[in-house]
Amino acid sequence: MISISILIFFFQLIAGDSGVTQSPSILMVSNGKPAEMHCKHDMGSTYRYMYWFQQHQGKSMKLIATTTAFTEPDFGPFNGTKFSADKKEAESGSFTVNDVDSTDNAVYFCAVSEHSVTDLLHHCTKTPVLILL
Repeated sequence: MISISILIFFFQLIAGDSGVTQSPSILMVSNGKPAEMHCKHDMGSTYRYMYWFQQHQGKSMKLIATTTAFTEPDFGPFNGTKFSADKKEAESGSFTVNDVDSTDNAVYFCAVSEHSVTDLLHHCTKTPVLILL
């Protein structure tokens, strides 16, 4: 069996303090295990929409999940078993890539908004996910 590790590094997308943070700063998991990331913000409870994006190298960013507190996440065309998201309060949430494999090598972005319009995402962070074989 080939072992795959995921290293998740935290970088701030916008210079300075955007008010949105992702954690952990480094996460290592084995092939077949889940990779869970967390996002929180200090923008206030009106910023109740949280978005999770995936961007593979050289490709466009794709919206994976839209979440609001106490509702089921909307995964659009993506598989709800490969990805999961949880949001129990307006200021924080989590996103999980389940059963990690080499196709999950991408950058994952968390963004928040007061509205459900993705054009208005001004506060965002990114988590590059690197899979080592």
